[in-house]
Parts: sequence; structure tokens; C-alpha cells
Amino acid sequence: MSENKLTEIRDFDSSSLGKFLFSWRKHLIIIGLIAAILSAFFSSSLFITPLYRSSVVLFPVSSNSVSRALLTDQPAAKTDILEFGEDEQTEQMLQILSSNKIRDKVVARFDLMKHYRINPSSKYKNTELFRQYERNITFRRTEFMAVRISVLDRDPQMAADIANTISDLLDSTKNAMQRERALKGFKIVEQEYNKLRNEIAAMEDSLRIIRELGVYDYESQAEMFNQQLAIEIARGNTRGIQSLEEKLSLLAKYGGAYVSLRDMLEHEKKQLSYLKARYEEAKVDAMENLPQKFVVETAYKAEKKSYPVRWIIVLVSTIAALLTSVIVIITVEKFPALKTMSTPKKKTPFQNNKI
Repeated sequence: MSENKLTEIRDFDSSSLGKFLFSWRKHLIIIGLIAAILSAFFSSSLFITPLYRSSVVLFPVSSNSVSRALLTDQPAAKTDILEFGEDEQTEQMLQILSSNKIRDKVVARFDLMKHYRINPSSKYKNTELFRQYERNITFRRTEFMAVRISVLDRDPQMAADIANTISDLLDSTKNAMQRERALKGFKIVEQEYNKLRNEIAAMEDSLRIIRELGVYDYESQAEMFNQQLAIEIARGNTRGIQSLEEKLSLLAKYGGAYVSLRDMLEHEKKQLSYLKARYEEAKVDAMENLPQKFVVETAYKAEKKSYPVRWIIVLVSTIAALLTSVIVIITVEKFPALKTMSTPKKKTPFQNNKI
């Protein structure tokens, strides 16, 4: 008996499933139709709020410094402002887009606490707000190294506005972060530039005073005075010799200071020229901005909802209902046979007697 039942079950598992399903076809069709109708009804806008998607696609720029892109005279350091960014710039863009600096501005501008219908007196209102924000607003890198900003919302115009606003906030947020550092750098360069310029002005004043005393060009004057002194000595011109000796004495007294100041001034002016170039670059970086992105695709008001996808819900629900029904029917049909197989046979009195 048990062997027949086991054979029956094995035959069912291997070859009779099609016949079995065919014999229950009416029931399965009815179950499938009911599941499809119910899933279509419960996935309608009466139960699930439809969401519309809008997206912005951006490419990062390769250069963040205005002066480096436009003003530097060093070919190795110069960058192309029209060049697209690479991996590093893409990762930086994603990190900035995900920052709370942008999130807080978007939340405040669109009053998302009210828009997402979050109770402002709730103990966990911010947690719920940020969870909704992260679920509806996503940032991801595309296969072409661009960044896609996707926004889901029940209001299609709101979705487009939020996506475009985040794109705009990327510029202002990144520029603000860089400007904070650039301003500090500019202050340092400005301080050093003004300090060196004041030192040069002081040296020029000292050199002017020495020139007023009669030292104009130490080397040429010394050579000329010595030549003239030799001539006057040869002539025996006492007054001329005395006058030249006084001039040579003046050169001896102030000539060293003149040469030192002149050489130092020449060196410091070269340094001032270099520092002025750095000063102008730092000033441009601190005061001027360039766009931090290339906008490939702006967001627009969606005409069709993106969520929920009703045909997927209906298909999955129908298949799940049919599979569940088949399992239940098989279990009900074959449970008596399995129970019979699992029940132990009663021993006869003869088997119980010991030999």
C-alpha cells in the first residue's frame, strides 16, 4: 500500500503536474483573475500615491580655480575651463550634493516638512523628514561619469523645481566652500604683498636721501673721481685735490649703504613682481566664481507617473497568488497519502510474541 502511494506521489511530481493543473484550471483561472483585479484596484491612486520623476544630468568641471584656468602663465599649471571632470571631480560632486548644506536649503525653500505631511510637533520629525528626503531625492553616477539628480514627488512640477534647484545650489554651495578658503589665502598674500611694498618704499626713501647727499652711482663716481684726482695731483691743483678728496670721503661714507640698498631694492622688486602676480590670482579666486558644472539635461514637468508601476504589481501579485494556490492545492490533495505513509503499521500479536 505504501509503495503504491509513494509511486503515485513520484509520478505526480515528475509527469502528472500538467494534468493536475489542467484539472484545476477553472479554479486557477478564477484565482488569477481575482488576484489581478484586486492588485490593480489596490495599486490605484486610491491606495498608493502616484509619484512623478524629474532628473537633471550634470558633468563636473576639471578646474576649480579661476586664476589657474585663466591667469597663470605656467603651462604645466594651466587648465582648460572647458574640460570635463573625471572620477575625482565626480566623487566630489556627489559628496557635495549629499551634504546637509544643500539638503537644509532645499528643505527650507520648499517647506518639505509641510509638503511631506510630517507633524512638526513629532518627537522624530527630523528623522522622518530626512528619511523621506533620501527616499525621494537620489544622486548617482552614470556610466559616462556624469551625475544624475533624480527627484520623486506627488507634484510633477515640484519634482522638476526641486531637481533644478539642487543643480543651482551646487554652484553656490561649492563656491561658498572654496571662497572661505580662498579669502583666507588672499588675506595672507595681501598681507605679505603690502609688507614687502612698504619695505621697498622705505628702502627707496633711504636711497633718495643718500642720493641727495651726492651719491648717485657709486662705481662710476668713484672711478671718475679717482681719475680726476690723479690729474689734479699731476697739475698740483691743491684746491681741486681737496675738493675731490671731500667727494671721495663722502663716497666712502655712504657708498656701502648705497650699493647695499640698491642691490637689495633690485632683488625685492623682483620678489614684489612675483608676489603681485600671486596677489592678483588670489584676489580673483576670492572674488570671482566660475560655474562648477556642465548641465547636460535640465528637469522638466513629467507627464506620466513613475511610481507605482501597476502592471508589475499586477503581474507579480497574480503569479504569487497562482503559485500559492498550486502549493495549497497540492498539499490538500496529497496530504492524506503522505499521512498514510508516515503512520506506522500496527504489529500483530504473533509479532509481539517472543520466540
